[in-house]
Amino acid sequence: MIGRQVSSRTRPWIVCLGLLAAAPAAALGADCPGHPDALGTSRTIVVDPREHPRIGTMQYRETLPLRDHEVVLTFDDGPLPKYSNQVLQILANECIKATFFTIGKQAQANPEGVRKLVAAGHTVGTHSFSHPLTFEKMPIEKAQAEIDAGIASVTAAMTDPSALAPFFRIPGLLRAEGVENLLASRGIQVWSADFPADDWRHVSPERVYQLAIQRLEAKGKGILLLHDIQPRTVAALPKIIRELKARGYRIVHVVPATADRPATPTEPVEWLLHRPSENVAAVRWPAIPSFVFARSETLRTPLLSDLNAELPSQATVSHWGVAKAGAESLPVPSRDLFEIKEGSLEVLLATTASRHVATRLAHANAADAISSRGARTRGRAAAVAAHGGKHGQTMASAARPTKLASLKKRQQ
Repeated sequence: MIGRQVSSRTRPWIVCLGLLAAAPAAALGADCPGHPDALGTSRTIVVDPREHPRIGTMQYRETLPLRDHEVVLTFDDGPLPKYSNQVLQILANECIKATFFTIGKQAQANPEGVRKLVAAGHTVGTHSFSHPLTFEKMPIEKAQAEIDAGIASVTAAMTDPSALAPFFRIPGLLRAEGVENLLASRGIQVWSADFPADDWRHVSPERVYQLAIQRLEAKGKGILLLHDIQPRTVAALPKIIRELKARGYRIVHVVPATADRPATPTEPVEWLLHRPSENVAAVRWPAIPSFVFARSETLRTPLLSDLNAELPSQATVSHWGVAKAGAESLPVPSRDLFEIKEGSLEVLLATTASRHVATRLAHANAADAISSRGARTRGRAAAVAAHGGKHGQTMASAARPTKLASLKKRQQ
């Protein structure tokens, strides 16, 4: 359960990685030295990667347990000094804490950039070693090598290796079940996002700002995906922050749970972007429970007295006949009481499809009956006709001698 101690669940990473040290206190705008109008960081939440291994509604069911109008800023692909340092300065001016997903090669080339992230109190996760856009189809062994090399490179750049958070974002968000299962088995949380600002595309800083605000407004809260290696991001970020403050949004910092720092207590429903509503139909029917009966009892025959009615006699009437007075149970009906022969009309009429079959059979039987009656009628008519013909021939034969006799008499 979220909120309990996780010391029994926390395991060391490979390459001896620990978890992030104690989180700094949230910095509100009023507490930002030299910047009283700063947006600040409203609060810090602690998450257990093993309890919620995949987050971000762009790809997964769950996201971070944010309240309405709360935003988590995330930056990918750094550090790249020319632009990453400017992003760090903008965040520092606003006393904002963010999460950075660094690339192993970038950490090797710019280790000082990684150390600056840690020193500023940001959360540092990893983003593979070389950012290949083939994670969804590469062999799991190759994906594991990319993950491990990225972790090792970022860790080597840190003064304190335990500062690395067990957070990972798949390059290009090209998810693969094998990769997700591998990361989950090692206690590493997979981060997608709730909405991007498309700052990796060839668009203007104004468009980056518009997409960030429009998509945030559409969801009301969530994880924003940005890149600290893009000049358009550097140009758009101050305006995004000002607009967030103007619209009443608050910045949330995220850190991983450790043995000394338990996860923030939450309810499962808080990990959904929007709470289920009674006005929205459920996607799935609830599962039918498996009932286990401790014992089986035979119920007695219901009596008229159970219905608060007066008994006309001492006998108890049942559907099976008249039972003796005071009968305690119904007689057992015979096995063939409800038996219906296979193929009968009663069986066929049980379903819609079978009713059509039964209807056709009934029509066929009726047609056969009519045909049979017609055949019998025609047979009788033929018999009568045949009998009448023979009788006429006999009559004609009998009449011929009489006519001959008459002619003879006339001739005489």
